[in-house]
Amino acid sequence: QVQLVESGGGLVQAGGSLRLSCAASGRTFTGGAMGWFRQAPGKDREFVVAINWSGSSVYYADSVKGRFTISRDNAKNTVYLQMNSLKPEDTAVYYCVTGPAQPSSSEFEYEYWGQGTQVTVSS
Repeated sequence: QVQLVESGGGLVQAGGSLRLSCAASGRTFTGGAMGWFRQAPGKDREFVVAINWSGSSVYYADSVKGRFTISRDNAKNTVYLQMNSLKPEDTAVYYCVTGPAQPSSSEFEYEYWGQGTQVTVSS
């Protein structure tokens, strides 16, 4: 099993920044792609961003391009999401994911999910 633990969520004003972290652990973690999905109240879960092991392949949702940046520290099995210029529509529970070897925007590709961390952006 793989465990994913997110941190860094919170309340921020529009235009502000937050940095999410996600640490992976477990003997079956083999260093696959990692990423983030989010789900706002009353809405479907949506893809945010994903990155492969080496960092050479990164996919962003159009809604966050230019504002969010994903990075990973493989020595720590940790992925980070730097979120800048936050908007009220970014308010959601953010979930860390891992599973496939290559990043994907499909939630069905990801076997392991974290518990989620709440991000709230006030206007």
